[in-house]
Amino acid sequence: MDRLACVSIPALPLQLLLRCHPEWAICPVAVVAEDRPQGLICYVNAPAHKAGVRPGLRYAAGCSLTTDLRAGVIFPAEIDEVVETITKRLRRFTPEVEPSVEEPGVFWLNGTGLTRLYASYEAWARLIATDLNRAGFRTTVVVGFTRFGTYAVARARNGIAVFNDPVDERTAARQVHLECLELNPNLLDTLAKLGVTTIGSFLALPAGGLLTRFGKAAYRLHRMASGELWTPLQPLKPEEPIRRRLLLDDPETDAMRLLFRLKGLLHPLLKALAVRGEALIELTLRLQLDGGIWREERVCPAAPTLDPVRILDLVRLRLEAVDLPGGVIEIELTASSVLALAEQHRLIVERPRRDLEAANRALARIRATFGNEAVGRVRLADGHLPEASFRWEPLKQGSAVSGQRSGPESAICNPQSAIGRRSLVRRIFSKPVPLHLPPNSTLHGPYIISGGWWGRETHRDYYFAETRHGELLWVYYDRNRRWWYLRGMVE
Repeated sequence: MDRLACVSIPALPLQLLLRCHPEWAICPVAVVAEDRPQGLICYVNAPAHKAGVRPGLRYAAGCSLTTDLRAGVIFPAEIDEVVETITKRLRRFTPEVEPSVEEPGVFWLNGTGLTRLYASYEAWARLIATDLNRAGFRTTVVVGFTRFGTYAVARARNGIAVFNDPVDERTAARQVHLECLELNPNLLDTLAKLGVTTIGSFLALPAGGLLTRFGKAAYRLHRMASGELWTPLQPLKPEEPIRRRLLLDDPETDAMRLLFRLKGLLHPLLKALAVRGEALIELTLRLQLDGGIWREERVCPAAPTLDPVRILDLVRLRLEAVDLPGGVIEIELTASSVLALAEQHRLIVERPRRDLEAANRALARIRATFGNEAVGRVRLADGHLPEASFRWEPLKQGSAVSGQRSGPESAICNPQSAIGRRSLVRRIFSKPVPLHLPPNSTLHGPYIISGGWWGRETHRDYYFAETRHGELLWVYYDRNRRWWYLRGMVE
């Protein structure tokens, strides 16, 4: 039988806040959504709970209950970064790890087939808990058989629990109080008035009545607790490190020429990081010398960045400081990264540096080399399908790129210029690409296009798919072919 473990780091944002302010440990502390009096309280510690402060209250209301209340904001980007770090740590104990998308700090691990690597499941769970405790996280590890059973017990207990029989896990889960779970306070109060305080008494209620009286959330909880709603483990695949490699025709000994070759590798590497929504924290430079010897150097910017100029300057300083005993025949760059702030991401993705005059000169040279028809622009056209809703037409000389527009035509050509914002660009591929929809993608749609009786019948459901890395894909599901296709991307 498959074995499953639930690793719970209770109130992860609260633990992160207390790590930033260890002097608050004995004070009432709350994590708020916004740093203002009307900000909602999301998490509270034991002293704050004892004073009557509860999640869902306003910060001002919490201060009225206890004047010693300390509060801070933990941004989603910080939580995502820590969750990713913990996921990488847990992969040292099992290759299949699924972080919860609903509750940060909850992870499910596949424990099947690990008995040859560890003396027992107790030893495996103890190693996991010890590793996370050393990293500064208060952790509970429960090894059992089901997703909900291990989660419920992990929410109610501290330390380590191992179940070797599904019946024991089910019995322990039924004894867990509902207040240990992340449930709506109004639902908890109503159920408590009915004498329903544990999962066991909750399961005794009819599922149909729950849906009618308490809504979908209570009905879903009942189905999960009863085992009717079962979801297999969905582990995240570890992302391959972003690496670029270049083989040189002849051994290179000049540092400046070597830096120029590195520049050609660095730009696509940073672009790949930007697509993931990440920023560089360390660049590993490996140089293979003539004779087979590898030389490794590392450069670290002062802060996570996507600025190629700053990184190249550090690489130049490092190359000038090292003495290479031979010529370089191979270059390899590997990026270590963290989640980028929104400002860093826009630096390279949404706000590239542009020299409009240089662009005009470049287009003039293209016309001179390939003819005037080589430079064109898109013109909207009447068409049923998206790929038929535009056409290309030659771009007149002198109007290729203009940094200044005036009059009403300016507002029509660039409606965002009036408010100082850049409009998003939808990149359309020349041909749709068959796609396996990334897991945990958020779909916005559908936008249905059907018809085509005058030619070939078409029925497509278009969506904007937002991946967990921040990509915004334009996809559609072809009902005739029964497959997903990537039509373009939004940049």
